[in-house]
Amino acid sequence: MRPSYEYGDEVRLIRNVRNDGTYPGMATGALLVRRGSVGCVYDVGTYLQDQLIYRVLFLESGRTIGCRQEELILASDPWIPSLYEYSDKVEARIALSLRGEVVVPAGQPGSIEKVLRDAPGGVQYHVHFGNGRVLQVPEAALMLPAVESISSGTEAAHADEC
Repeated sequence: MRPSYEYGDEVRLIRNVRNDGTYPGMATGALLVRRGSVGCVYDVGTYLQDQLIYRVLFLESGRTIGCRQEELILASDPWIPSLYEYSDKVEARIALSLRGEVVVPAGQPGSIEKVLRDAPGGVQYHVHFGNGRVLQVPEAALMLPAVESISSGTEAAHADEC
């Protein structure tokens, strides 16, 4: 097991990191560092002898956290930011259809299951909607949940079933 990052490397977090109960002074589940944040590696260790853990200092938040290798990329690597992240609650901004049939009406709530940053045409998401479907949806077809929907419901976007 060789580390991909060494002491002093600048790395970017590609997933939100929440407190798993090991970060003192914050509630379990509280957001520690947001995806896209850049930090500096200052230690590498192992967990259960089969996982590399990088101790990363994030200057912006002033927090030092342990990160798994799959949660990091080099800060110099291309990064495509996204509006939503895993488990975020969203709504369909417009009606979504499959093969010409509307399967998700505008305003239908859903939950982000996966972020696809390198999808052709821009960021897309696997979204689990209340009707039991998981669809691949472009970012522009989603919005944060709101009390009143401003969508007219007359537009439609193509969605891919996952």
